[in-house]
Amino acid sequence: MRFRKKVVNLSQIDSNDDAFRITTEKQVDDLMHSINHVGIMHLPLLLEKEATYTIVCGFRRIEACRRLNWSKLEAMVLESDTIRLKCIKYAITDNAFQRSLNLIEKSRSIEMLSDFFKDINRLSEELSVLGLSEHPSMIKKLKGICHLPDPLQNCILSNTISLAMLLELAGMSEDDSKGFIKLFNTLKLSLNKQREIVTMAKEIAMREDKSILKVIEEYHLKKILMDEDLDKNRKAHDIRIYLKQRRFPTIANIEKSYEKYRQKLNLEKGFKLIPPINFESPTYTLQLSFNNMTQLKELKTAFDALIENPYLKKIVD
Repeated sequence: MRFRKKVVNLSQIDSNDDAFRITTEKQVDDLMHSINHVGIMHLPLLLEKEATYTIVCGFRRIEACRRLNWSKLEAMVLESDTIRLKCIKYAITDNAFQRSLNLIEKSRSIEMLSDFFKDINRLSEELSVLGLSEHPSMIKKLKGICHLPDPLQNCILSNTISLAMLLELAGMSEDDSKGFIKLFNTLKLSLNKQREIVTMAKEIAMREDKSILKVIEEYHLKKILMDEDLDKNRKAHDIRIYLKQRRFPTIANIEKSYEKYRQKLNLEKGFKLIPPINFESPTYTLQLSFNNMTQLKELKTAFDALIENPYLKKIVD
């Protein structure tokens, strides 16, 4: 690395030039406290231009110094003829070997190097050398997500949605994806429940020939979300039930009827009646649980009575 240490005026450093920015973190309060007490332990790396300097490494350090009202700082300055690829490698390495990068930071690194390494396997090898060991299949998924709208990127950074859900929402219209983001930020759902809601909303929209956004912003869903007497889990449950009833009205009616009669069975402790999945089969399962022969004999007596229960007949028939 061809550089020299130099005291640089902060006014000459172009903090708006993000060509080599990897980090997504903007908070600098912790750094301000550290720098104010012990100084800069790891000097920023700058690329010299005609009258200004471009930041290669140290965006947060430099911002912290600005907020501390410093006028100058010591930095490592690269020669003006340093090629862009080297600067990119310095930036990635400086970040990757200090901490684990988040998905957006990995995507930024991949995007920068993609201009120079078109072959995905060669790109994977180069990333590994720089501290980012990613399989080619993951690189394909990560590449480009740093260019998605900020609301989607923020959901990844806040762990509101997973990469799989991010990629699915990225394929929708901006309005539809924003609608789901708003919903998921409110409910904090698992990936499986997010997928369930997205799938049902898309299928309802297609069947009823309306936008996805209209489906998830209908009055009934808004009413559930605004109900202050319901916690997040109950809201999520009620929304899923409502969408399921909209998507599968026949199955929903069958489930409602089944649950009504199941409750009237007053099943003995030790019995569990399991309906067929989506009621697509006529086969029900009756599960027995017991600890000893005495309990089993008691269940046999209860079983004989269950067979004659008219509500069981209504369920099965």
